[in-house]
Amino acid sequence: MIQTTDPKQIDFKNLFSLEGKIIIVVGHKGLIGSAFAEASRQFGATVVGFDLPENDIRNENDVVKFTEKIVQEHGKIDGLVNCHHAKPDGFFDRVEDYGDKAWDEVMDSNLKGTFRMCKAVGESMSKTGGGSIVNLASTYSVVAPNHKIYDGITQPLKSPASYAASKGGIMALSNYLATYWADKNIRVNLMTPHGVWNNHEEIFEKNFSELSPMKRLSYNYEVAGGLVYLLSDASSYVTGHNLVIDGGWTTW
Repeated sequence: MIQTTDPKQIDFKNLFSLEGKIIIVVGHKGLIGSAFAEASRQFGATVVGFDLPENDIRNENDVVKFTEKIVQEHGKIDGLVNCHHAKPDGFFDRVEDYGDKAWDEVMDSNLKGTFRMCKAVGESMSKTGGGSIVNLASTYSVVAPNHKIYDGITQPLKSPASYAASKGGIMALSNYLATYWADKNIRVNLMTPHGVWNNHEEIFEKNFSELSPMKRLSYNYEVAGGLVYLLSDASSYVTGHNLVIDGGWTTW
């Protein structure tokens, strides 16, 4: 780091560059993950995807072997993005009917999967000078859902308690790791997107818009800019932070 009080000595534009960085995106085939991967590439990173069916976040052996392979091929890992989540059979069941199998699968993938990947990559980063880890939380790990947005929809869409609980766990885990690895130059942050458009039913878009300060859903590319910031040197003094990109939803 440059010790200076003169901002003219800093190339601010270059701080956002990901040139030469090796970034792992877990869930890179998904709606948000695909935008994350593309944005990282456009800013110069080499992006390596971890996703089904090739790799399973619920299998620790897959995680360890994958991490070792990336280090062997590239010599380091500079960034890790955990944006995966599971939707097993029974995922949308109401609380009173929720089964242990669905609950355990969500926890195993979302929370334990995030821990598995953070553990493997964090150990590697600690040996190669540090890096940046970004985990995805959820609006429903910050506030409770407003169930009115689901009124009248015909497709299963409600966010279940298992999802909120797993994402709440990811928030706590990320805060812990942020301080645990801070002296290793490993920054751990969170991102919380909300209401990302994905060809939703018209009635859902209407319900959502009526409750949102910005009166609309977001798009996946609107979330990706925040990721570039957290992965880049522009956020070199940011750790333990939750970057909320929700159109003001949690500000009400």
